[in-house]
Amino acid sequence: MNNTNLIGRLTADPELKYTQSGTAVSKFTIAVDRQYKNASGERETDFIRCVAFKKTAEIIAQYQKKGNQIGVSGRIQTGSYDKDGVRHYTTDILVDNFTFLDNKKDNQQQKPQNNQSQTEPIDIDDSQLPF
Repeated sequence: MNNTNLIGRLTADPELKYTQSGTAVSKFTIAVDRQYKNASGERETDFIRCVAFKKTAEIIAQYQKKGNQIGVSGRIQTGSYDKDGVRHYTTDILVDNFTFLDNKKDNQQQKPQNNQSQTEPIDIDDSQLPF
């Protein structure tokens, strides 16, 4: 079984790119505090790379930004590549589901304060939603 659930804060705005075949790919890193404090009484943090695809990638990239708290669930995938003759190993979370954890009040304070709506309706059907 390969399942993981994480809650953390985005360390930077999610990066959104498209493959040559048009599939959306979003990469981002979340800072996840460890449960226990170290000898100095401070919590240590792990920085975990995440990758989302298709509609999940587009939604995360559109609505999330640096500092926002997000919950992700998915699976761990490891890999490796050679660069300049050196073998590098990777560990990523492939995101299957997500939850935006910042409350609406916080998000509304970040929106422009004018009379025009800044949102446009999204034309998607339920089969395209990742949850």
